[in-house]
Amino acid sequence: MRARTRVKICGITRREDAEAVARAGADALGLVFYPPSPRHVEVEQAARIVRGLPPFVSIVGLFVNADRETIDEVLERVPIDLLQFHGNECPDYCAGFGKPWLKAVTMKPGVDLSAEARRYAGASALLVDSHRPGVPGGTGEVFDWRRIPPELAGGIVLAGGLRPDNVAGAVRLLRPWAVDVSGGVEQAKGIKNAALVEEFIQQVKQADEQTD
Repeated sequence: MRARTRVKICGITRREDAEAVARAGADALGLVFYPPSPRHVEVEQAARIVRGLPPFVSIVGLFVNADRETIDEVLERVPIDLLQFHGNECPDYCAGFGKPWLKAVTMKPGVDLSAEARRYAGASALLVDSHRPGVPGGTGEVFDWRRIPPELAGGIVLAGGLRPDNVAGAVRLLRPWAVDVSGGVEQAKGIKNAALVEEFIQQVKQADEQTD
């Protein structure tokens, strides 16, 4: 039996959404520490959001070309389990905080995902996202999943335009280690819809059962 597909719900901005995501059975929730993002959270806000959440829900902190002082401050005040880098960070920088980490790779034309996997071999996984020039992620757009080499698919975190109505197809095709959704389960930017979160997770579970 294959491992079940993990689910990360990203862009949490409210305590009630974090609680709903935990109740729905998500494996991880993401906090965006990138001021230009509509889902950006301040450090104190992030600490309030995750305080007292149930065990076994991983907290992921997302950064885009942040300086070391910014990341250190977040790590001091928020119980981050995993770092997620969405900029031009080099492998040594990503590995320099004593935390496991993900490296986002956007599927721009000509990207060599195998080469990126070798370059960021120290990452827990590559997070593979859609590409839009000038936007580091969260585009809400789907890319051609067939561009992902089959030998890499089982170890990636798949992002990019996932929704309750398409995530099952992605899971059946790629069998990724995890899927990551933000806008696809929202009622407004940064405001999650609990029913959509539950439906998304249910679709992932059903797809897993169909691919065992």
